[in-house]
Amino acid sequence: VLVDAKAVLYCPPVLQTNVLAATWEIVLRDKLPCFRAYRRDTNQTIEENCIDKRITWASRSDENPAVQVDPVAITHDGNYTCQIITNDGNFHHGYHFQVLVPPEVTLDQTENGTAVCKAAARKPAAQISWTSEGDCVTEQEPYWGDGTVTVWSTCRWGAAM
Repeated sequence: VLVDAKAVLYCPPVLQTNVLAATWEIVLRDKLPCFRAYRRDTNQTIEENCIDKRITWASRSDENPAVQVDPVAITHDGNYTCQIITNDGNFHHGYHFQVLVPPEVTLDQTENGTAVCKAAARKPAAQISWTSEGDCVTEQEPYWGDGTVTVWSTCRWGAAM
């Protein structure tokens, strides 16, 4: 899912009148697990350790127990699991939620024929390639605390080689 987008995560498809309860367990990186639950018989919702206000029920939990993340941030990487409890059994659906960050790309050329392409703060790391052969070197900065990577490639042609 792209950063800054809106994401809706759905539970397993079960006839809503059969639902006794629905729960979400949300495990984000370096955070305590968040639990959200809806009980149909009491029409009650509860939350435990759910401090990120960008993660909410997508609509009324008695109509649809989906959750939404709006807007998606890089801190929303993690595992999201819905469990639907019915008289016929329990049904699970899980998501490994990975946030993608597009790079900020710059391309500079020096007077001596050297070009530098830089893809900053991207997740996953960018892959830079050149269409014409030259003396090219690609490097990357170590991961930032948020999991993004900056990659740059320097290429020299002709007299600069």
